[in-house]
Amino acid sequence: MPPSERLRADAARNRTALLRAVEELLTHHHPAQISMEQVAIAAGVGKGTVFHRFGSRDGLMRALVQERAHDLNVTVDQGPPPLGPGAPPRTRLLAFLSAVVDLVARNKGLLAALGPAAGPIDQEPREAHPVYRRWHGHVAELAGQERPDLDADLLAHVLLAPLHSEPILDQLAREGGDRLTSTLHQLVTALLPAEASHPTETEASHPTETEASHPTETKASHPTETEESGHRA
Repeated sequence: MPPSERLRADAARNRTALLRAVEELLTHHHPAQISMEQVAIAAGVGKGTVFHRFGSRDGLMRALVQERAHDLNVTVDQGPPPLGPGAPPRTRLLAFLSAVVDLVARNKGLLAALGPAAGPIDQEPREAHPVYRRWHGHVAELAGQERPDLDADLLAHVLLAPLHSEPILDQLAREGGDRLTSTLHQLVTALLPAEASHPTETEASHPTETEASHPTETKASHPTETEESGHRA
């Protein structure tokens, strides 16, 4: 292997090791409690390597957010339904919210990197962060497909807002994501109820017991030719 390729391979391995190390540390600590030295020790690299790769703790947190978000985005774009293409918009939206909450719950406090922790880097508002823009756009698109009459743009902000709430992040750290997932699903199903007005092919081809036992007025009022001939006889 040429020296340049070997250097690139070593850099890629170091980056992977550092991101795995910080993800493991996040299972026990808030991002603000993690030092670059802790990350270096956990990854088995020098402290200088961490600063060289990411510049600061905030840069490291942002890189992890983007890495994990990239994995989720690939599944959304290319994976199987219901998270990937092929499922109805409402079903995909529920699956996506579940996946996002699971990602945040597994990396307790990680989404803080999209809020205050990201501020010192470039002072961008959360809405300008590429991860947030991607997630917001996906939620808004699915909601708009299901209910064009809703303000899908604002609804997407509302559904993602809990992921940046300190009380919610604290709750995720203590209890995991089940409560938040359930609450988000309740909101979505209330606003985007499953369509009950269009019977399936099976329902349409098999009348209900009531329909079968009570023929319509039209049928009753227009006897068939056979019935008429029977009466004449």
